Order: sequence, then structure tokens, then C-alpha cells
Amino acid sequence: MSIGQLQKVLNDISKVKIAVVGDFCVDAYWFINKSKSELSIETGHMTTPVKQQEYSLGGAGNVANNLTAMGVRDVRAFGVIGYDPFGAEMVKIMKENGINPQNLILQKENWSTLVYTKPIIDDVEQSRIDFGNFNEMTNETADKLLELLRFEIPQVDLIIINQQVLAGIHTEYFRNKLVQMIKDFTEKIFIVDCRNYNEVFDGAYRKMNDIEAAGLVGLKKDSDDSISYSEVIEAAEKLYKRFGKPLFITRGDRGSVVIDKDGVGRVEGLMILSEVDTVGAGDSYLAGAASTLAAGYDMKTAGEIGSYVSGVTVQKLFQTGTASPEEILKIGTDPDLIYNPELADDIRSAHYLNDSEIEIINKWQEKLQITHAIFDHDGTISTLREGWEQIMEPMMIKAILGEHFHDADEALYHKVQTRVLDFVDKTTGIQTLIQMKGLVKLVKEFGIVPNDQVLDEFGYKEIYNKELLEIVKDREEKLKKGVLAVEDFTLKNAVIFLEKLHRAGVKLYLASGTDEEDVRSEAENLGYDHLFEGRIYGAVGDVNKEAKKIVLDRILDMIGESKKGQLAVFGDGPVEIRETHKRGGVTIGVASNEIKRHSLNKSKRSRLIKAGADVIIPDFSQLSQLLKLLNVQD
Repeated sequence: MSIGQLQKVLNDISKVKIAVVGDFCVDAYWFINKSKSELSIETGHMTTPVKQQEYSLGGAGNVANNLTAMGVRDVRAFGVIGYDPFGAEMVKIMKENGINPQNLILQKENWSTLVYTKPIIDDVEQSRIDFGNFNEMTNETADKLLELLRFEIPQVDLIIINQQVLAGIHTEYFRNKLVQMIKDFTEKIFIVDCRNYNEVFDGAYRKMNDIEAAGLVGLKKDSDDSISYSEVIEAAEKLYKRFGKPLFITRGDRGSVVIDKDGVGRVEGLMILSEVDTVGAGDSYLAGAASTLAAGYDMKTAGEIGSYVSGVTVQKLFQTGTASPEEILKIGTDPDLIYNPELADDIRSAHYLNDSEIEIINKWQEKLQITHAIFDHDGTISTLREGWEQIMEPMMIKAILGEHFHDADEALYHKVQTRVLDFVDKTTGIQTLIQMKGLVKLVKEFGIVPNDQVLDEFGYKEIYNKELLEIVKDREEKLKKGVLAVEDFTLKNAVIFLEKLHRAGVKLYLASGTDEEDVRSEAENLGYDHLFEGRIYGAVGDVNKEAKKIVLDRILDMIGESKKGQLAVFGDGPVEIRETHKRGGVTIGVASNEIKRHSLNKSKRSRLIKAGADVIIPDFSQLSQLLKLLNVQD
């Protein structure tokens, strides 16, 4: 979706009118600081002091809140609140966020406003305190709510039905009446998101997660089980046949599946580099998808918008987040998608070329005519910098923990280590400076190092480079002295492969996230710089000038969009693979074992497939088969 198309969708969404019927809740975040705890005279127990408290809308309220945050100007809430302070707080928050609360019914007896209270100690959420578990909605309240809804349905474009809790508004009496109302307004779209009553609402669209979908078709799965893509497709087709209405099935970071009269559509998941909190992600997806449907768009487009909205909100920690139009534009203009996650995570499904080690992910429709080839350097051709991760990872951990590196408790150290390993894995292939910019964010996120001691990205890069270059210079010295040879610092047959492409007339480019001066020097020392005829590019100290993207766009401008199949990229990092895939070029992922300089690295294979690789090779050892596959004359 282009930026112009996305902007139009968001503009159209702002004009729709949506009713939200459901279990409106308040999420209460109580940040506890025990430094002010004291002994209670009354109980003899230590008190639990709340230093800070924050309140936001949950359940159906989170759906409504997401709608207005996206720019929907007319959102109408239909639900029940209690005669308590939390009910008043809910109405206050709704008004502040542009949600119309005039259709909320106040039931004075046997009803408490639904509240999820979340005590947080040292950034860790404790056992929740809930209000409203014993609610009993009367038939009189149900009739009042239904009467208000019936009056306003003709005025809105779409109705969202939310069911969050068993002790909510969805009594059997209310459900039966609501199903009849759906039948009375067949020209309107009703979309249901239910935890317990997905079978009930005939005539409505549905949004559910893959575990719920599997359960509805008799597949017994635990909440943490992985549901394969084929199982999701099977469930989607059975449920569409059963209900006769479109549905969305969400799959976490594996994206979502949509189905309607035109068949099944797949919406890829988003690659998120930062830490995520998935609480409320389903509500965000629903808001994005529903508002897009209300604006007249198809299911696939609705699923994509839902994915963008939830992609924004999962990155907002310790809050029930929302996504603004600006944030949706930012994440949706140039999204980093996750491709073929099942294949990436299960090598047993791999398909190889003629009993070779060349794994085919996507088959080309026509014979290739490669005229331009871009190579990443470190890990794709050269192994001079092998082991950089073992330098960057501890360096980042030390930067985050600061003076507490040696005395941090095991839980904290493990938490930091996990975040760092995940970050390094996801950012392999981008400029070192951008990685260090990410490190600055991590240091500030954990807040262990005082602000006045936090370095900028240039400062952290200097520390990292100093340690890494000591190893590189030592290896280069051994190379010059003849102690070790070029073959000891390049992947098997990599240089021969470059030479064959060069002789075949393919223009070669070297593009790296390493500083350009170092890339040129290392390529010269390894003896293949002449094959690139000056087309060697690297980082220039500006995070806005990404060498790989610049080279890709320069080549595409030169050869034209219609000939993008003439461009091939070879790389062991997800960045070059992902950016080339976006532009329609041929992507060869090099899942190299840099220590051996041959054989497959399964972790690299997984992330390269998810980035959009068409082919996976462990090295260049099978030259003839690879050249034939690429239609390059040997």
C-alpha cells in the first residue's frame, strides 16, 4: 500500500460513524514504591504505597478509544456502568477522548463498573485486582440498552459487538434480543469479537484469534500452542461455510487471515524491533479493521490496517495503547513484514534444488536475466569480522547495566541479556550507527544508568569499534604476513563466484553497514575490490543515509521498475533481503556459518526467510547449481 493509498484510507476512516456495544472496562495501573511502606497499626501488616496511578479504557472501551485515536470522529458507546467512582472516571475518560457516552446505562444495584487493577512493582505486573465479577444485568437494563441501540443503528455505518467477561452485559436474554436486531438490520455490518459466545451471533462478521478459531472447529489447542497456517486456513474455510459471513483470524506476530466470498487472504505480520506488550492488541486490530470496513474497503485492506494499528500499540508498554493517524502512516508507509514464518521455524518443510543444499522458498515465473548484483560484505563474502556479535552483545549489556554490571541480580541480568540478544538478531545488517542509536534507547528504557552518564550513538560506536577493530587488524596482519590466506577469511567459493559473475558481465556492488572506509580497505586486503569497479559503499556517519537502500534505489532508477527482476541481492542479514524484497528484486539469503566458512547457520536461515528470501544458500560451494538457477552462464 502506497503512502497515498494509506493516507486516503485514513481520511475516509475519519468520516465513518461507529457504534460499540459491549463490556466497557477501566484499566487501572497502580505503580507501587515500597520505599514509603510503613507498618499499619490497624492490621500489623506493611502497607503498599501507590506512588502513581493511571487509568485508561479497557475491553469495549479500548476498542472505542482506538477508534477515536485513529481519527474516527463519531464513536458511540453502548454499555453498563455502576454507581461508583470508576463509572464516573470512565465517563470522564470517554469525553476526554472524543467517545460519546450518552448511551451508557447506569445500573445502581448488583453492578460494579468493570475494572482491572494492575499493581506494578519494579516494572513487573503483580496479581490483578478485579471489580465486577459478580455483576448481574437485569432484563430492564438490557431492554433500555437495546432500545437506545435500535434507535441509533440507522445513523451509523457499522456496529462492533464486544464480549469481554462472563459477568458483563451479554446475558442470554440480551444475546437473543441482539441476534434478532442483527436480522432486522441486514444492510448493516455487525462485527463480533467474543471470548465466550462466538457461535451465537448469526448474521455478523467475526474477529477471533487462531486458538479460538481452532476450538470452534474441534481442534484441541492450549493457549500457548502454535497453530499452523494450514490449520488456520482449514478453520477459516469451515467457519465461513458454517456462519456464511466474513471473518478475521489473528495470529500474533504471524499476521492474520481473512476470508470472504472471494476466498482466503493472508496478511503478513510486522517485524517489531522494540520490546512489545500484546495486551489489547486484539482490540487495536479490531478497531483498525472495523473502521476500514465501515469506510467501504475490502477485507484484505481492513486486515492490513488492523495489523498497522496493533503494530503501533504493542510497542507502548504499561498502558492500553492507541495509534494515531501519524503513527499508522509511519508504520504502514514502509512496513517490515514477516514472510513464511512456519517454514522459517521448521526446517523439516524445506524444499531443495535437485538434492543440493540450495533451498527454494519462492519459485520464479520466468527465467532470470541478472544484470546487477548487490552483495553484503560481512558474513556474506568476508569473515574478517566474524564474532562481531560476541563483541556487541556484552558491550551493550555493560552499557545498559553501567556500574551494576557485576552486582546486578540474576533476573535483571537475564532480562537485559534477552533484550540485547533479540535486538542484535533483528538488526543484523543495518548500519552500526543505527544499532548504537537503538542502544541509546535501550539504556534509557532500563533507566539503570543516570541520564548524565548516557552516551550518544557516536560514543557507543567508538567503544564497540575499538574492540572489534583490534580483532580485524590482527587478522589482516596475519593475512599480509602469509600466516593465513584469503580462503581463511572468506566463505567457501565466494571469491570464485564473484569472478564468474564479473566475467558474465554482471555489474557487482558491495554495500555494507560497516563504515565505508573500512569496507573498501578490507575488500582490497582480501583481493577482490577490483571486481566491483569502484562500486563499494558503506556507512558514512549519517543514519539517514543507509548504503543498502541507496544502492538499491539507484540501480532500480537506472534499469527501471519493469526490469527489477534483473537485480539480485546476496546477504546474510535481514535488512538487505527485506529491502530488496520490497522492491521486487531477487533475494538470495546466505545463511552462513562464519566460523566454519561453510555449512548452514539455522538461526540465520530462519531470519532470512522471514525477511523475504527467495533462496537460501549456506555458502557458494555449489557453484554450478547456483549459477544455473540464476541463469548465469558458467
